[in-house]
Amino acid sequence: MGSGGVAMVMSSCSTSRILGWGFRVPDLVVTNDDLSAVVETSDEWIQQRTGIRRRRYVSDGEGSVPLAEAAVHDALAMAGRDLSDIDLVLCASLSPDIDWPGNASLLHERLGGAPITAFDLRNQCSGFVYGLVIADQYVRSGGARNVLVVGSEVHSSGLDFAGARGRDITVLFGDGAGAAVVGAEHDGNRGLLAFNLHADGHHAERLAALGPGCRQRPRIRPDQLPPESPYVFPIMQGRHVFKHAVEGMMASVKEVAAKAGVSVDEIRMLLPHQANLRINQTVAAGLGFDESRVSNNIDRYGNTSTRWAIRPA
Repeated sequence: MGSGGVAMVMSSCSTSRILGWGFRVPDLVVTNDDLSAVVETSDEWIQQRTGIRRRRYVSDGEGSVPLAEAAVHDALAMAGRDLSDIDLVLCASLSPDIDWPGNASLLHERLGGAPITAFDLRNQCSGFVYGLVIADQYVRSGGARNVLVVGSEVHSSGLDFAGARGRDITVLFGDGAGAAVVGAEHDGNRGLLAFNLHADGHHAERLAALGPGCRQRPRIRPDQLPPESPYVFPIMQGRHVFKHAVEGMMASVKEVAAKAGVSVDEIRMLLPHQANLRINQTVAAGLGFDESRVSNNIDRYGNTSTRWAIRPA
């Protein structure tokens, strides 16, 4: 929640656009019935509150970087670019493979390219959109020709599967990766027309993973290890998050539409963050959008945070 609401409008007359994209999810499908065998929940309970029917989990030992690598190759192929054409790599993740160095360095190693600028973004669910905006600024300013923006998450290794204790969060999240190549637009047919980014730290600990952390010594204690303590698992104040998300998303859409000089009614497709289907449905209803103008895939993949749903899948 510390990264607030984000929105953008894709349109013409811009100097930056998405040239290609790709996504990758693990093979293992975990249904609501699968979860109910280990967590005190049910398919009916999950679908009623979240709209989710299944999600994907990685195998033991698989991290977010291998998923990112696969998504990157798909994005490069669609864009008709090679790794040698990329000047900047931006990796958004709240679940890096290791504490440090970040996923950008690990991904660059796997890709095997020449040394280039690469850094991580830690903006949680809004990380991929922040990455797109940063990429746009680099391209517009001439600082980069082509930018690789990657969002990759492995949530399954950090969820609480002990009975009912963590079910409100555990049922939400899945694993996956998405990538996009952002480059210059010369014919003006498509591009990033406007954006807004907001952060409000007052809500930071409403949805958070509070430990382990560098502000405590030692960073993690034996009594914080599962299952003795839920401290290392994410926590969420669900009702507050739901209300804040709906209000923030609606306000953000209206603000970015005004910046772009278009009305909300002129927006042909809304690609919302896949946090909760009920949130997206409430936002769509408030904006006057019918289902044909909203892209949702959370029912099949769960909330994969920075893996943004560029296209329905």
